Amino acid sequence: MTTGFVLTLLTQGITLVLLLSAPMLLVGLVVGFTVALLQTVTSIQEQTLSFVPKAICVFVVLILVAPWMLSTTVGFITRLFAQIPTVAN
Repeated sequence: MTTGFVLTLLTQGITLVLLLSAPMLLVGLVVGFTVALLQTVTSIQEQTLSFVPKAICVFVVLILVAPWMLSTTVGFITRLFAQIPTVAN
């Protein structure tokens, strides 16, 4: 097992984590910005008004992208397990 191999695995793992978390983070960002803009325009300063819509939207997106997330993760793990015989040298 070389340093280059370990760094490649770490890079792929970090990239996978960022890729899998991006849909929920982007939806939370857009919904949070929209609610904050709406609160500013209407002068409503209710804390739960910004939390509840974000939580609901992130949960819905998580349900919608869960199959893609699972298949992407399984693909990564399958490639990782396929490389085990080459690492054992």
